[in-house]
Amino acid sequence: MIRLIRLATFAAFALGLLGWPATAAATHDTRPSFELRALGHSPNPATFLPEGDPPGPAPAEINSDLAFWGDLAFNGNYDGFRIIDIADRQNPVEISHTRCQGNQGDIVVWGNILVRSWNSPAPAATAEFPLASCDGVPVPAGWEGVHVFDITNKADPQLVASVELPCGSHTATGVPDLANNRLLVYNQTSGGPCFFFDIVEVPLGHPAGARLLRQQPLEVEHACHDSAVILGDVNLMACASGDKANVFDIGENVHPGGSLTRPNFLYTISEPGVCNVPDDPANPNPQRPCNGNWHSAAFTWDGEVLILGWEPGGGSQPECEATDPAVKKSAFFYNAHTGQKLGQWTLPRPQTAEENCTIHNYNVVPIRGKYILTLGNYQAGTWVVDFTDPANAFTRAFSDPPPLVPTQLGGAWSSYWYNRAIYESSITEGLNIFRYQERAIRRQSLLLDHLNPQTQ
Repeated sequence: MIRLIRLATFAAFALGLLGWPATAAATHDTRPSFELRALGHSPNPATFLPEGDPPGPAPAEINSDLAFWGDLAFNGNYDGFRIIDIADRQNPVEISHTRCQGNQGDIVVWGNILVRSWNSPAPAATAEFPLASCDGVPVPAGWEGVHVFDITNKADPQLVASVELPCGSHTATGVPDLANNRLLVYNQTSGGPCFFFDIVEVPLGHPAGARLLRQQPLEVEHACHDSAVILGDVNLMACASGDKANVFDIGENVHPGGSLTRPNFLYTISEPGVCNVPDDPANPNPQRPCNGNWHSAAFTWDGEVLILGWEPGGGSQPECEATDPAVKKSAFFYNAHTGQKLGQWTLPRPQTAEENCTIHNYNVVPIRGKYILTLGNYQAGTWVVDFTDPANAFTRAFSDPPPLVPTQLGGAWSSYWYNRAIYESSITEGLNIFRYQERAIRRQSLLLDHLNPQTQ
């Protein structure tokens, strides 16, 4: 999602102007679905802003992205992050909810370190609303960036560092650099004249010493919205930036010159038809209006295929109706080394005019011999797609919720495969857990010690 809701507008949430319900019960066990079985649910927390005078029930929180470490799920939200025990998938248990009152709440987890995105400048204090805070520490007006937490005590995470960044933090991608005893974070800013991504260093032995290392320029006049990294012997990074995704070499591979802190630009990817105004080679206009931007990226686990999803209208609009063009509701598959298009999958179930919908956040199932994608598509729900043959991708499973209130945003912010289950971060409901019913695929998939979905 783009900078749809800035901190300055949080008062609107307090007044219920955007239609957020006071409570949201799980519905993932009653939705229209195919080959997905509903398991457990961890309910949505309440936000820090009360409604009414005198204050009434708090409006529901906006749940955002997920990360995993062992039997723990970390669910970001616009009011901080939750740590949830998922050892029993039928009965997940919330361990803690750390309050950090900056919107977006993208998270990266590495061992006992958690990094959280703060997207927009903190608002100035008013008579009605004091300064925003993070883990009880006031955040100065105008501040934006990332906060670093020590999560050794899962019941009581501690804020240990704040790294101010010039354009804030919309999303963050973890890049472990164990040879140098540090976690690098590629920070994406999403909007504004910030044609770069930040590289932040978090020393593993001293996370309080986190700092901004440098900024990596982009080959397009648009910020990254999100990025994907694959390490090992592939060492590529894909930045979902405007209508021209940037791909970088970040280490030892077939491409010379790149490193984790000095990425080397390789190529861009554009998809015909995604912009409202086509590019004119005779009169290039880097600021030509588009109806959206590349939103997210992922790689197959062998590093051969890059997946990109287009987000029209910031994700807040009903862009998956039967009459909408395929480019607005598709995942695209490209050769990760050349950028050549290999195919695409288009959402097959039309959504209504009341459902915000886009191909939002997703990951690839770790399985040998097949390419299988798990996608979260806002109010189109959670989908499982087989793209072993990218030119002939097909649907394996789905869970598609009914429309919410017409003025209400909602749906699956992220849907990820982790250790033979699917975890959906529902904007209004909380954490929903599914089982994909095809036993052979579950058994063949590899078990992981941890997962930051944007890092492979």
